[in-house]
Amino acid sequence: MNKEQIINETIEHIKKNIIGDSGHDWWHVYRVWKTAVQIAEEEKADIFVVQLAALLHDIADYKFHGGDHTVGPKVAREFLQNMTVEENIINHICDIIQNMSFKGAGVESKMATKEGMIVQDADRLDALGAIRIARCFSYGGFKKRIMFDPSIKPRMHYSVDEYLRGDGTTINHFYEKLLLLKDKMNTKTGQRLAQERHEFLLKFLEQFYKEWDVEK
Repeated sequence: MNKEQIINETIEHIKKNIIGDSGHDWWHVYRVWKTAVQIAEEEKADIFVVQLAALLHDIADYKFHGGDHTVGPKVAREFLQNMTVEENIINHICDIIQNMSFKGAGVESKMATKEGMIVQDADRLDALGAIRIARCFSYGGFKKRIMFDPSIKPRMHYSVDEYLRGDGTTINHFYEKLLLLKDKMNTKTGQRLAQERHEFLLKFLEQFYKEWDVEK
């Protein structure tokens, strides 16, 4: 099976089998995939590895599997082995998936390879800008979170467990994660693309507080 066939079959598999809310669906994967390809072309990385890692990065998202971070790499490995992908490429992709997620403001989550850095940047870029605002409130509703309460202050999480147990408001999530991502981009291309989306988040918050009639 050639690389193009593998990519096409991966796309069809993800479309049919991904499980998640509207912020972790096929269209999220699609955006991450397209952005990752754009960055990979500019950063001169292995496009095949980048595409497969981007397409499979949420194949079994821990948030929808009881918080188990091992499910994603395991499911991805089984799929790639069935596609007869070379073992060294499978290991590379599974390592990227294992280390993709944001795990708290004070938790380091560094990628070992350029390809991993690119896919992580692409995923983080989808956590910025207008689409991320929509995703944020969609997920907040899914988790039954309060939209905003001025008495509940943002928290910087210093462990994965602390981050996952976080029960703050949806607006606090902007400070606990989204506004931190611009400075966590791995590549120069990612940093450039993040700037405009970061500024959009700030403008949204400014308008939000104006309408809520609170000072921030």
